[in-house]
This record gives sequence, structure tokens and C-alpha cells, in this order.
Amino acid sequence: MVDTAQVPAASGTPLPPADVVPPVWGRITDLVVERGEGSWLITTSGERYLDYSSGIGVTNTGHAHPRVAAAVAAQAARLLHGQQNIVYHEPGLRLYHRLQTLLPGGPWGAFLSNSGAEAVEAAVKLARIATKRPVIVAFRGGFHGRTAQAMALTTAKNVYRADFEPLPGSVYFADYPYCYRAPVAPHDPTACAAGCAHCDGCSCDWEGRLEELFHTLVYPEHVAAFIVEPVLGEGGYVVPPVGFLPRLREIADQHGILLIVDEVQTGFGRTGRFFAVEHSGVEPDILTFAKGVASGLPLSGIIAKQEILRRWRTSAHGGTYGGNVVACAAANATIDVIQDEGLVQNAQERGAQLLAGLRALKARYRTIGDARGLGLMVALEFVKPDEGDGRVPNPELTKRVVAEALRRHLIVLTAGSHVQVVRIIPPLVTTPDEVDLALGILAESLEAAGA
Repeated sequence: MVDTAQVPAASGTPLPPADVVPPVWGRITDLVVERGEGSWLITTSGERYLDYSSGIGVTNTGHAHPRVAAAVAAQAARLLHGQQNIVYHEPGLRLYHRLQTLLPGGPWGAFLSNSGAEAVEAAVKLARIATKRPVIVAFRGGFHGRTAQAMALTTAKNVYRADFEPLPGSVYFADYPYCYRAPVAPHDPTACAAGCAHCDGCSCDWEGRLEELFHTLVYPEHVAAFIVEPVLGEGGYVVPPVGFLPRLREIADQHGILLIVDEVQTGFGRTGRFFAVEHSGVEPDILTFAKGVASGLPLSGIIAKQEILRRWRTSAHGGTYGGNVVACAAANATIDVIQDEGLVQNAQERGAQLLAGLRALKARYRTIGDARGLGLMVALEFVKPDEGDGRVPNPELTKRVVAEALRRHLIVLTAGSHVQVVRIIPPLVTTPDEVDLALGILAESLEAAGA
């Protein structure tokens, strides 16, 4: 643990000791950061780190983007809090209006809250009210948050929920198509054009398993909603076959089930589309968002079909801080930057560059089982190639690679149920030179880690 008492502070007085922060916060680094610039974090001692964590997928516009910072400062000088039950404010009205236009289809409405977990809670409450049904079906490997209802939907890793039973009930789990870990053999999800269940030789029979769920555990007519990540986040950055969501939409429509798409980590340009669901052409009933919407200020919400959103009675849901005026100003500026500076297109291009480099590394190392991703949401999965079927998870190597990268001033994160995945989450403003630098550091880190 860093001795923060020895760290210079802007105030000129020593910082409090680091142990004032409770150990429940698992540490990624012990860096004490003074400021950020674009893709970089700068410590109090002046060291620069290429931040390919983006604050866990939050700083899509980079750290302290001048336009976002200016919007925050200007709004903070005028009004810090205008509670939604009491007053309207311009940033909120403009943001509510813009959120109706970001997703194809509709017509859409929105509801604003503070965190991804709150957005998920709102989506579940709305789905149950709208359908008058009790059951939610989530997908294995998914992460939806740390509040009680969100934990009940989460299976990405045991640590997120195991200490907190009992959790809310009427939640069931279906299989997510994880083509690298298909029961028979790994295969490329891009080959599963019809959605895995319809592909010759494919063993990701998610649809068959869902049918079994309906025949053994729950009537489909009791299900209010499916909730699904279009790309698994904490579960390992798993990209499903392109036909998965269209087929799930058909099944939902067949049984009168709503489709909630959790875009907390994938939204606002992360995957090379404004929302990841656009890759499949599917129109959800409810979409949750957070993380990238306000460049680091706490803001989240749902976008839902207006006919569904109207099912909520007045005062049936709310919150003190949701749609905070400063956070809304930051969100409007964030959307401006994403649209004006072509960041969705940059995510496509830099993501292709990064994934090509990772696949070149995979060809050199047998311990890399898979290199995958969508836009600037990419990952390496590490295995023990000489054990079992060659796909035994290798969390020890994963952690060594992340540590070696940090020693070389590159911040990346782990993921996956067995901590077997290195996930790489650059800000959408990252440059070709920065991607090349990161690939070079990762190559050195693999060698140093004994990959």
C-alpha cells in the first residue's frame, strides 16, 4: 500500500493515510492521481499512465475533456441541485429530449437516476408493472449491479452476490452463448449467423436450454422480461453470435415478454455503435445506461418505449439525486463531443486496430485461448493449454499480465468468472499511436509474465 503521507498534495499538507479507505474496495492500483488528460492519468509525482480502463468504461470522451469540463464548471456556478420532483432545469429538459432520439425505433421516453444498478432496478420495476408478471430471466455470466435486485440478476462472479443471500426471488437464469467455451469445441461466433441454435455443428445451444427452463422451472407467460447484456461485461467481454439478440427478440414477442438490454457498459459509442444493440438491428423494450453518459459524473437511466413508460403511476418511482443538473450538463456535453468528434467511428477503427494486434499476439502464445471484442471493448482470455481440453482458465497468468502492464504504465483490468480475462477499455478518443504503444506494452508484459 502506498504511503500517502509522503505524497505531495496541492494543498501543501500531507494526505491522510490510504487506510482511511475501507478494504472492501478491491484495489486495481495504488496510484495517487492528480489529473487526467485524454487517455492518460498523471500521478502526483508526474508519472504518466495510459489508462485503458477508462474508469471501468466511464471516460469515453477521455479524462477531463475540455468541453465537458467547461460545461460542468459553467453549470456548477449557476445551480448544483434542482430536484426533479420540485423544479425543471434546462440541462435536464434538453437531455430528456435528446435521449428520445439516440436509439432507432421508438417512440422512446427516458427516466434518469444515478448508477447502473439504479437503472436496472428501475427497468425491472417498470417491466413488472407493465406486464403484471413477476418473473425476470437473466443470462449466466451477466453483471447488473450490486443493489439487492441487481445482485439477484448477477452471475458474473460469486463475490458479487455470495455473501448477501437471501436475494430477491422470481429470478431465473438462461445460458448466454459463449462460443469459445461451447461444450463440444470453441468456435468463432461470427460463423453463427443464425444465432447458434440453428447452426450445423454448433454446441452453444442457448435456445434449447431456454426452452428447457420454460419446461422445467417457470411458465413463459409468467415472465415479465429478459434482461441481457449485448456483450458480457464483467463476465468476460463475451461477444455473442449476431443472431442471438434477434432470435431472443422473437422468443420474447412469442410469449409477450419484454426485452431489457443492459447497455451500462456497452453504451455511448463503446462498441463502435452508439448502442451495442444496434449491431443486431434489434429494438429493445427497455434499455439501461450509465457509465459513459456523463464522462465520469454520476448519472444513469433507462430509455423505454413511451407506451411502457406510461404504465408507471405518478410517484411510483423516483429519487433525490437522479438527473442532477450538473450531471445532465456533463451528459449533454458528452453527447456533443461523441457526435461532433466522430468518436463512434474512432471506436470502430481503433477497436479493429487493437483487436488485430491482440490476435497477432494470440498466434504467438498458446496460453491465449481467445482474443475477442467489439469496438473498443476487447479482451484476451488466458488458459492452461496442456490441461484438460486446453481451455482450463488461467487466473494466475491473467493477474501477472495485468501487473506487468501496470509496471510499464499501462492500466488494464481483469474480468471473467474465473478472473481469466484481461479486458482492455480505451477511451474513445484514443489515437493510433496510443493503441500501438499499448500493444507493445502488452507484448512485453506477456513475455515478462511467462506467457
